[in-house]
Amino acid sequence: MPDDGRPGSSPRPRSGTRAAAGPAAGPGGGDGVASSLPSTGARVLALMAILVAGLCGGLIGYAIADLQCTDGCGGTAAGVGALVGAVLAAGGVAVVAVLVLRAMAEWKAR
Repeated sequence: MPDDGRPGSSPRPRSGTRAAAGPAAGPGGGDGVASSLPSTGARVLALMAILVAGLCGGLIGYAIADLQCTDGCGGTAAGVGALVGAVLAAGGVAVVAVLVLRAMAEWKAR
C-alpha cells in the first residue's frame, strides 16, 4: 500500500537509507564480545561421532534382532532392532558429545 499521507497508511522506506546496526546486527557485528562456543571443527567432529555411533548401533541392533529371530520372523523385527540400536547409540554418544563441548567451552573461558 503506498504512503498517501493519511493516518494508518504504511510509510514507504526511502531509497538509500539503511537501518542502524545495533546489537542484534548478527554475528561479527563488532561488539568485541568473545564467543565461548566451541570451534566449528569440534562441533562437526561431534556430529560425525554421533552419526557413526548411530550407524554402528543400527548394525548391532540389526544383528542382535536377526540372531534372535527364528523361522518366519521377517524383516520387521530386524528393522525395529536396527532402529532401537541406532537411537540408543546415537543418543548416548550425543550426551557425551554435549558434555565434552561444554567442558571445552568452560576450559576456553578460563
